Parts: sequence; C-alpha cells; structure tokens
Amino acid sequence: MDKLTRYREIIREVIQGYAEWTTSGEIVGEVIEDVSSNHFELLRFGWEGHRRLHSSLLHLDIIDGKIWIQYDGTDRPIAEELVRAGVPKEDIVLAEQPPEVRPHTGYGVG
Repeated sequence: MDKLTRYREIIREVIQGYAEWTTSGEIVGEVIEDVSSNHFELLRFGWEGHRRLHSSLLHLDIIDGKIWIQYDGTDRPIAEELVRAGVPKEDIVLAEQPPEVRPHTGYGVG
C-alpha cells in the first residue's frame, strides 16, 4: 500500500474515533472527506438545549506526503493519535503553529 493510501486510511480511522467520542445526546460528530483534494474534517452539530451548535472540531489535509493539522479543537491532540496509529512525527505538520515555531515542536516543518 502506498503512503498516500495508508495516510488516508489512518486519518479516516482516527477521525471516526473522534466522531464517536464527540457524539452524545443531540450533538452529532460527522466526518467530511474530500479524497480528491485530500481534505478531512470533523464537524459537530446539533442542539444543546435551546442553543444550536455547528462547528469544525478537526481539519486535516494531506499536502506533499505530509498530514497537515490545520485545526484541532479537541483536548485530545490528534497529532498524538496519528503517531500512535503509525504516522512518523516528521510527516505531521502542526499548521496552527507559525512556521518559525514548527522546528521546535518535534513534528514536521512542512
């Protein structure tokens, strides 16, 4: 299996786990995939009492063979989950961090 296919599968599995973890009561976690552009997102939506919730909880892209974490709104860092699933740290870019900070994160720089 090539690296791109493997990373897509790992992302799917990991994000699906987050979707199951965040779904409760009236709140649903929904995985959005655009495989043609290697874009993956986890949305959370539903009702909390009388308040409508609709937000992006995770946003990842595969760019030039690396997984770019564009946004992680969880308290369970997805970068750590990706490493546990077999993705080398150097192939994970914490895109939320400024480029000058990335070399000091222990993850890829882009």
